[in-house]
This record gives sequence, C-alpha cells and structure tokens, in this order.
Amino acid sequence: MRTDRNTRPTAVQGQDEEATEMVTSTGGKGPLDGAVIAVAGAAGPAGRATLLRLAEAGATVVGSDANPERLAEAVDAARYAHGGATVIGDTVDLLDLDQTREWAARTEKEFGRVDGVVHLVGGWRGCSTFTETDLADWDTLHKLLVRTVQHTSLAFYDALERSGNGRYVLISAAGASKPTAGNAAYAASKAAAEAWTLAMGDGFRKSGGEEGPRAAAAILVVKALVNDQMRAERPNAKFAGFTDVTELAEAIAGVWNRPAQEVNGQRLWLTPKP
Repeated sequence: MRTDRNTRPTAVQGQDEEATEMVTSTGGKGPLDGAVIAVAGAAGPAGRATLLRLAEAGATVVGSDANPERLAEAVDAARYAHGGATVIGDTVDLLDLDQTREWAARTEKEFGRVDGVVHLVGGWRGCSTFTETDLADWDTLHKLLVRTVQHTSLAFYDALERSGNGRYVLISAAGASKPTAGNAAYAASKAAAEAWTLAMGDGFRKSGGEEGPRAAAAILVVKALVNDQMRAERPNAKFAGFTDVTELAEAIAGVWNRPAQEVNGQRLWLTPKP
C-alpha cells in the first residue's frame, strides 16, 4: 500500500490518474529536476540520505521498503527538508516479481517516466571462520541482496531505456572483490548482484548499438557505510575507510551527471580498491 500522506492511499494494482499529473511537481531546480527515481530500501540510513539528496536535486522520488512505519518517517523527513518536493513511499514486497513489476508500471503510469532505480536493500551475515558458515545465511542474503536486484532490474529495465537518461545504481561492497573466510555468504551474494547488474548494463550496451547506451547500470562500491547514529553509539571507533551515507547519496546523484556510456557497466569505487 501507498504510505504517501499528501495524496490518497492507493492499492498495489495501480492508479487511474493521468500519467502527467505530477511530473513537474518537485518544486526543485536542481540537476535532477523533473526526473523520477525509484529507491529500493529507502527506510534505512542510506535510504533516508538518498531520499533527501534526490529531493534536494529536484527529483520526484518514489521510495520502497518492507517496513511501512520507517518508510513513512523517511518520506516525511525528505518532504519537510525540501518543501514542495514530491516524495512518495510504496510498501512493495521486492521478493515478489509480480508486485515489483506492478510497482514499476504504476510509477511510470503515474509520473510519465522512470529515470532511475537506486538499489539500497542491504543485509549482512558473517562468522569467525569459513567452516562455521551457516548456509541459512546464504539463503537469507540471496533473497535480500540478489533476488531483489533481479526483480527490480527486470521490472524497470524497459522504463529506464525509455527514459533516455535512465540509471540503475547498485550499492556493493569491496568484499565482493576480495572475500574473507568469515564473509563467504555475504561476499558471494554481493558478487552475484554485481554480475547481474553488469549483465543488465550489457543489455543496455547492445540495445544502444553504435549510438551508445540510452541507459546505464552502474555499481557504487564501498568498504562499509557509516552514519551519525553509528558514530554516537561508538564514539571511539575510527570507521577507517567507511563511506558516510551523505557522501554515498551525493555519489548516487552524481551518476546522472555523467554520460551513460561512461558509467554503464562500471564499478565506481568510493573506497580504495582492495
């Protein structure tokens, strides 16, 4: 169900409004003014920072999360910080491909276009040694980190191509390139998500032909993320090499400032390569 509080609640099955009704209602004059961007995993610290940054840049932002209460808080915070911005929350089960496709279709119908998808669905499981790995952790991480990428990429692929400047942005971890013994399930899941996203980028490349891709699939790579709450809880921790969620949000917004051909199929490192 829609958690948006400025428009009437709507069912998952779609909208009857004309597609162009709210396209230009962001009220912003930023570099993404008029763009429509979906954010998966919008209620966490990185999601909140991303909603804020995209709204500030002038985008219409449609966030999704499994937790409707936290999603509503994140949506309200972005709206209040940037008066006039169109920021909407949709509670969507991204493990259900049909629901995800309906989310994509509903978003494009309501706003007339989809210019981006930011994948922030996260999760972590680990252990001390390789042999202590619990394969149940793999099952969990496969759902969170791989299946949601598969569903969102398949659901939004055509809309991103129709945009003319579409971007699919995956947030990944340096551990995918250099897995450690205790992080086998996590690193393997991240590596699989990266491979899937790069395959999506190859699809954009091929369909673009000699003129180059009309859309791009890019991967932003971090060591780990940090936010103000983490610093407050661990005042003596250095968080060396971690990327602040506000810096991540800035990097996400910047992906649209670079040509599709330049970022498509690329790992964009926000931390030194391992």
